[in-house]
Amino acid sequence: MGPASIDPGVRIGHVHLKVADIDRALTFYCGVLGFQLMQRRGPQAAFISAGGYHHHIGLNTWESRGGNPPPPGALRSIIWPCSIQAAPHSPTRCGV
Repeated sequence: MGPASIDPGVRIGHVHLKVADIDRALTFYCGVLGFQLMQRRGPQAAFISAGGYHHHIGLNTWESRGGNPPPPGALRSIIWPCSIQAAPHSPTRCGV
């Protein structure tokens, strides 16, 4: 496990997320949380994992490319490790 890797013991079902921008999403999920990019399909989709699985999370822009962020106060969900030591970087320091 490298300095920017999520613990391979992390358990996540199988999720697909609609995102507005693949590069920005990868900056957060790979650069901040430490997931590994397994496959990318241009600006439309990317598949990331922990521990080398084919993918735990699918990111796509098929119906959301360039979308607006939710309004202030809207319900949002975020995947965050159980302990702060598991996250190699703070999202606030990374500008995400």
